[in-house]
Amino acid sequence: MVISILAVGTRMQSWVYEGFDVYQSRLPRHIDLQLIEVPAGTRTARGNVAGAIEKEGEQLLRRLKPGAVTIALDEAGRQWRSRELAVQLQSWLDDSSHVALMIGGPDGLSEGCRRLASQSWSLSRLTLPHGLVRVVLAEQIYRAWTILQGHPYHRS
Repeated sequence: MVISILAVGTRMQSWVYEGFDVYQSRLPRHIDLQLIEVPAGTRTARGNVAGAIEKEGEQLLRRLKPGAVTIALDEAGRQWRSRELAVQLQSWLDDSSHVALMIGGPDGLSEGCRRLASQSWSLSRLTLPHGLVRVVLAEQIYRAWTILQGHPYHRS
């Protein structure tokens, strides 16, 4: 199974890639966690925000694999507990070959990305830096996998 994190923004600080790599490397071979970055749209001083969001959305949608389960990361989405995410992961493992988690740019996801997503997931009510979201997603996917394995990494 492939889990793609499709994220707006490139050239993150090194700790983002290092943190992501830690959890990516802990997953078993049959869970291929990928980070796919697209450049942020150009924003001008006069506020071309809508155009930037649309361009970012188009880039994200172009990178989706046909038939992928698509989930929008959104502050208004549903918040899952770690055990609920483990149930989601098991469902993905049972029913899907590809899952795409979309992270928008500084102004969020395009309406097209939101419409296409089968679910909307919020990691927190807090606003998080986009680089940190990538690391948190990787860690939570790893945590969900350890829950499914009965591994003591997650304690509850």
